Amino acid sequence: MRLEGKVALVTGAARGIGRGIAERFAAEGARVGILDLDAVACQRVVDGITVAGGSALEVAADISDPAQVEAAHGKLRTRFGTVNVLVNNAAVMPVGTIHETSLADFERCVAVNLRGTYLVCRAVIPGMLAAGGGSIIHIASVTGMIGLPGLAAYSMTKGGMITLARSMSTDYAARGIRSNSVSPGTIDSPMLHEFLSHQSNPEAYRQQYDDMHAVGRVGRIDEVANVCLFLASDEASFVTGSNYEVDGGYSAKGDQPQD
Repeated sequence: MRLEGKVALVTGAARGIGRGIAERFAAEGARVGILDLDAVACQRVVDGITVAGGSALEVAADISDPAQVEAAHGKLRTRFGTVNVLVNNAAVMPVGTIHETSLADFERCVAVNLRGTYLVCRAVIPGMLAAGGGSIIHIASVTGMIGLPGLAAYSMTKGGMITLARSMSTDYAARGIRSNSVSPGTIDSPMLHEFLSHQSNPEAYRQQYDDMHAVGRVGRIDEVANVCLFLASDEASFVTGSNYEVDGGYSAKGDQPQD
């Protein structure tokens, strides 16, 4: 029960990595706010956590909308109290090079991945400061470090999140807030499945992704969630401004997929 007594807010928590993180946090004793666009999907996650003996609350919102973010945060704080742990995980991933990416897709990517991260941080940080600290975890990506073909807008925003995590660590460390980023490699998740569906040969492309990782496979959601659990816990009390590459050796190996 490493998070007992803590309140966590996880964005993009209705599925995939966000859901895995929320469920892991709840299993470790945190009361968790489940934030995503789809209220019904959020409630399904809440119901699953509750059945497992945990505590969670649906706080559906579009994180690119400041009014919705404030309302979601207010709902969570009224029910559970001050947020101690924030995981900025919500993201959209348009596929394409820069000239192939529509303006609408580009702007939505920036609105969710960067503007949304800013808005949720802005809502949560004053409470953390008043409480004497907290932990903020930004879910970035190896694409934000080395780039991947066909993911220009997404890679740009994920690189921004890594830099933001480091900048925030210097702003808030003396006031008790730790800020770190986690950069997963390819993870077996709904986002991966959607990306593969755009490829000319999804099965062959998936095999390439397995081969690109030094461990010989893509990652699992729980492997990302476990690193986030450490960063959220008091065990990481001396860890801030770091980027954790949870990528099975992908960034070290340096391979690129070929379509």
